[in-house]
Amino acid sequence: MSPVWALAGAGLLVGLGTVAAALWRRSRQFKTAKGELARRIGELFSLQELTFLLSESLQPDRIVQQVARYAVRFLEADGALVGLASAADGTIRIAAAEGTLSYLAGTTVAPADGGLVASVIAQGHVQRAEAAAGSGLEILPGFEVRRAAVAPLRAHGATHGALAVVNRREPFTEADVRLLTSVAAQTAAVLANGRLFQMIRSGKEEWEGTFDALADGIAVLDERGLVRRGNRAFAEMAGTPITEVGGLHFVETLFGHSPEVTSLLDSARRGERPGGLTLRSERLGRALRLNAAPMVRGEVGGALVALVEDVTEQKAFEAQIIQHEKMAAVGQLVSGVAHELNNPLTSIAGLSELLLEQAETPVRSREHLRVIHEQAERAGKIVRNLLTFARQGPAELASVDLNDVAQRTVLLIGYELRLREIELSTELATHLPLIRGDRYQLQQVVVNLLTNAVQAVSANPAGRPRQVMLRTRLDGQRVVLEVEDTGSGVPDELVSQIFAPFFSTKDPGQGTGLGLSLSYNILERHRGTLTVNRGAAGGALFVMSLPSARPSGAASQPAAPSAPVANALGGPGPGRDVLLVDGDPAVRRMLTVLFSSDGHRVEAARDAAHGIELLGERQFDLVIADPRAGVSAGEAFADVLLSRWPAIRDRTILATADVRPETEEWLKKLGCRYFRKPFNARELRAAAGEVFGT
Repeated sequence: MSPVWALAGAGLLVGLGTVAAALWRRSRQFKTAKGELARRIGELFSLQELTFLLSESLQPDRIVQQVARYAVRFLEADGALVGLASAADGTIRIAAAEGTLSYLAGTTVAPADGGLVASVIAQGHVQRAEAAAGSGLEILPGFEVRRAAVAPLRAHGATHGALAVVNRREPFTEADVRLLTSVAAQTAAVLANGRLFQMIRSGKEEWEGTFDALADGIAVLDERGLVRRGNRAFAEMAGTPITEVGGLHFVETLFGHSPEVTSLLDSARRGERPGGLTLRSERLGRALRLNAAPMVRGEVGGALVALVEDVTEQKAFEAQIIQHEKMAAVGQLVSGVAHELNNPLTSIAGLSELLLEQAETPVRSREHLRVIHEQAERAGKIVRNLLTFARQGPAELASVDLNDVAQRTVLLIGYELRLREIELSTELATHLPLIRGDRYQLQQVVVNLLTNAVQAVSANPAGRPRQVMLRTRLDGQRVVLEVEDTGSGVPDELVSQIFAPFFSTKDPGQGTGLGLSLSYNILERHRGTLTVNRGAAGGALFVMSLPSARPSGAASQPAAPSAPVANALGGPGPGRDVLLVDGDPAVRRMLTVLFSSDGHRVEAARDAAHGIELLGERQFDLVIADPRAGVSAGEAFADVLLSRWPAIRDRTILATADVRPETEEWLKKLGCRYFRKPFNARELRAAAGEVFGT
């Protein structure tokens, strides 16, 4: 072979070798790249699998258990753990541990005690380490391993714990660290989301609990006025299960048709701030207060939040307060009027009675005088009944004759019965047992029942009788009072609502709907009942029943009338000295004539001071005085009289037109005989006779 060819052959061999070396290197690089690609694909699949695992639950303990198992399996390690740091004190709780570290699960360590896990949590960076020959690597205080890689669980700028993998067969590579870091990052994100989810769910549960616990009804309304969501109180108002309130029409459900409520909701949708609206729901038979506001502040035409408050009891209480204030004002007015009326009525009744006793009074005049006397006594009874009805104060339990209450009430409404041409018939049982209760409250009940009956029959058409029947009877151990009318009665469908506050069958403006409710409550406090039935003539029959104060066999007997004391002051012997002290000249005149006609010497004082002066000058066998007559500023005649001459107490008769309850208590404490004006002349004579007989 020529040298040329030899040289060419050698060059070719060198070239082929270079090519072969390049191909070998490319082959190695390809294999390396293929291995790296396979590893990356494996990591991606591993991370995808981890993602599926983590998506199964948002419970922190479940999440960390899955992560620890994953780390052991995919990093081919002997053990793994997840430590979570407490935000309160920084302590580290081993929330999950697998493999050779499983015995550490549930332990808690302090970060100051050292260890690789605590160091990673403190610094926030991933670390991998191997133990030196002959020694161990401490990952937790007192726990050593050969090698470890620890990545922080960091999310939202804060480190919440660490993921540690230990004792891998081969040293941890950069790829292993990257995978561990990715796993830790996903774990931290899922744990953070789990915490946020728990916070949101807890807040939602608290909100829903508060929403349903509110006593007031709350409803979220859409732009059409339909209920999106309502709380339990709203569902109860609507009479619908809470699961079925969605889709109800708010206005129709509560009110049927109400332009006022519709206007309130429209104002709220326009972004205005309407004031609260209080009105009665005829559909529910309740008084409701409404408020509405946009669901989102500043939003116009969107969803609304409506607040519905049941104020039936509150309105009833307010009405009671107003009624009490009215009755207090009426009581004060009646007391003043009674004081002014009782003095002239005393004179009229006394003088007419005195003239009737005169033998020389003509027969024709006697008839007129008898009418005058009867009407004066009738006027006095009416005044006393007004005072009884208008009296205010706490309930005073006493023995009460229900027949007497009924008769007094008939006197009170007698004028209205005559004005409306209504016939009232009464059937009062004899020997009716007494009941225990407050006379004034019970009379208020009877007034309410009779007033309702009068209003019911007043609406009767022509040809239908206008009658009201008042009856009392004994039913076993209970005393019963019935009020029946010939009106249209109470429809059967309304019987269950008739005693509810603010419920009324009258036209708007004709009643408050409180009379029967208050009556029902009064009788309930007296251990009684109030029911409504249909009467024999088709009208309403109200029945009030109360327990008797004693067994039916011990019925109360009416007191025998006092026998008139014939000329009690004019018996044998000389006349007596009588002092009269009264600020009303007509009363002084009547008393002077009354006692002078019986042969007694009567001294009428000009005023209270003059009366005290006369008592200091001479003795009197009898003193008849108005106890409130003023001697001087702040001094009443009765107080001065009894403080200076206490021995005259038994020879003093007090007569007052003052009807205030405190005057009654004061007179009782004085210990003298006393009368309320207008008094009966015969009774006054009898009392005077008792004084002269002692």
